[in-house]
Amino acid sequence: MVVTLSDALSHPFGVNGGGPRHRTLVVFALVSLFFGGTFIAAKAGQAYIPPLLLVALRFDIAALILAGYVALTVNRSELLPRTRGDIVGILAAGIFAIGLSNGLLFVGQGSVTSGVGAILFALVPIFSPLLAGVLLSDERLSLAGAVGTVVGLVGVGMVIGVHPTELLTTLNGGAVLVLAGAASLALGSVLIRRSAPTLSSTVRTAWALPVSAVLLHALSAGAGESPATIEWTLGALLALAYLSIVAGAIAYIAYFNLLDDVGATHSSLVFYASPAVASLGGWLLLGESLSALSLAGFAVVVIGFGIIGYDSLAPTVRRVLSPPVTARTQPDRFECKQD
Repeated sequence: MVVTLSDALSHPFGVNGGGPRHRTLVVFALVSLFFGGTFIAAKAGQAYIPPLLLVALRFDIAALILAGYVALTVNRSELLPRTRGDIVGILAAGIFAIGLSNGLLFVGQGSVTSGVGAILFALVPIFSPLLAGVLLSDERLSLAGAVGTVVGLVGVGMVIGVHPTELLTTLNGGAVLVLAGAASLALGSVLIRRSAPTLSSTVRTAWALPVSAVLLHALSAGAGESPATIEWTLGALLALAYLSIVAGAIAYIAYFNLLDDVGATHSSLVFYASPAVASLGGWLLLGESLSALSLAGFAVVVIGFGIIGYDSLAPTVRRVLSPPVTARTQPDRFECKQD
């Protein structure tokens, strides 16, 4: 059975709850890859476009693309919010999970190194279970989850190559903004789960992106950024296209699908893998060095992820690795009785 990108994003656990469970792993890998590339594209784009304006334009384009996709693929009866939870979910996504988190991240990245910014934003999986434990009755941080969280965070630090003492000394204004962006994303994700919206994640994201765009344009104007300062070079267009389409519309559809299906704690694990993707992308595309410590960090991140998600992911992994059961390998269900 062929798993298309559209199927994977729309039904990460299979159509109508069934189908191949390995779609979960496909979507997780895609979101990690797309979000990981955000750090590279953001650095490139800010050379030509002011940070808040860059994020605002990103979500302008993403909102238009997703609105067209939803109009063509979703029934009109499923487009409008029907409950208070739908409204709360849209606002939580638009303001906290998308708008403020990206605005704070992009502004903060301007005054910290990419390594420090990446590891600080990778604290989303730390904030998510803590907030979920307070705001959600069905998500509690277990001992294994706490251990896996710490192990994964250590791995992220190894990948980025930031020593804990160095990290503490670099908590300047920019680092605090990145940290606030991570907390905003975690809070928005938990509030979405708490609101129990009836809208599909795709439709909810289509409503949330314009909210994010309006918010960021207002913040950009308040910060004194001007569209006249934009340099429309090829690099600016490529960065904006990636941020808007790949790391924008597509990535957020996939991420909020994961959020709906596996919860705020497990879906936030993509932000452990994203810094690793960003480091590897910098090595491949920008010629940045990739040390042996970074390679070891990749392994530690995988171990931490495995500890946190073992109970829920182990059955999926076994299904992916196990050969399909055929008619010849199935045991006989009926036995012949002899008189």
